[in-house]
Amino acid sequence: MSVAVRLQELGIELPPVSAPVAAYVPAVVHDGLVYTSGQLPFVAGALPETGKVGADVDADAAKGYARTCALNALAAAADAAGGIDRIAGVLRVGGFVASDPSFTGQPGVINGASEVLGEIFGEAGAHARAAVGVPVLPLDSPVEVEVTFILA
Repeated sequence: MSVAVRLQELGIELPPVSAPVAAYVPAVVHDGLVYTSGQLPFVAGALPETGKVGADVDADAAKGYARTCALNALAAAADAAGGIDRIAGVLRVGGFVASDPSFTGQPGVINGASEVLGEIFGEAGAHARAAVGVPVLPLDSPVEVEVTFILA
């Protein structure tokens, strides 16, 4: 089944590719892989919430933002690869959570990215991953996700 068909079955519409906020490109294709830059949870060009998870931002909301980041990454990868059906699976997810010092639930937050990629790609969505707590992210975003995709 094609990725485009699977997205349609899930009722997921990929967002437009987010414009870079610094000197980089959203995704690069190299040697059978697509590497995305870190994606913030932009919705219609804006962050839905800012601040630290565990203080300003609820962990469940942050999990939803990680999902948004993953969909933004998939949109960037599809654009760089020449179409969504050129993406065959997921190799690795790197997740960053702007965390209050007492917050230790980073893996649960980044599950938002991992779970949606699993829904979309099935077994081909199984991936290696890092979920890291950091003191601050660009634009005071609560979450940032980068993904390495496998080309078909």
